[in-house]
Amino acid sequence: MIPLLTRYGAKLAAVLVLALGAVVAISAASDNLWQTDANHPSQAAAEQQAEAEAAYEEVRYQHVNYIAETAGADVTVKSAAVSDYAADKANSLNDAQKEADEAEEAAADAAEEAANAGRTDVDIPGSCSEYSGNKATGCALAQEHGFGMDEIGCLVALWDRESGWNHTAANGIGAYGIPQALPGDKMASEGSDWETNPVTQIEWGLGYIEGRYGTPCEAWNHSEEVGWY
Repeated sequence: MIPLLTRYGAKLAAVLVLALGAVVAISAASDNLWQTDANHPSQAAAEQQAEAEAAYEEVRYQHVNYIAETAGADVTVKSAAVSDYAADKANSLNDAQKEADEAEEAAADAAEEAANAGRTDVDIPGSCSEYSGNKATGCALAQEHGFGMDEIGCLVALWDRESGWNHTAANGIGAYGIPQALPGDKMASEGSDWETNPVTQIEWGLGYIEGRYGTPCEAWNHSEEVGWY
């Protein structure tokens, strides 16, 4: 649009220059031509000059108006683009903050869980050499609780019956783990890792036996009589 208007303006300017030249030439021949002959060529030149000036002004106005409107549109487009960018930036910052908050929360949860988890390292004494795996761990922990090897035999038999010493064992009524705690989350009092840590489960189970029966053999005797402990 702008090049077209510019070419139109250039043509009109050229016409204007030619018209002015004609006026000057005719005026040089006579000082009274405007008054003596209304049909004199100078009159026609003057009219042509006026028309040319009017047409030029119209083109100039249209050109200036077009530039103004285009500039206004550009500003609107740029303003919208800036607004969109700002909104996207704000959303990105919000997303980044949300991710940072979630990561911080997850780290705090992990730290809390680690702090509340049960122990995992157990030294297995030579007296427990006949056992392996979770049974060896149970043998070592039972001795830490003050039970002799005779009591450990009862403990091994008891939890063989209950779970086979499988720390992920679960039954249909909700009992879970090596000692078959019912419900399983009772063992959370010993550690937040009660679902996966055999040590946590055995520690809880030994505490339960001590509190309810006194010794593993008393718990085993009860289990023999009624089928549970």
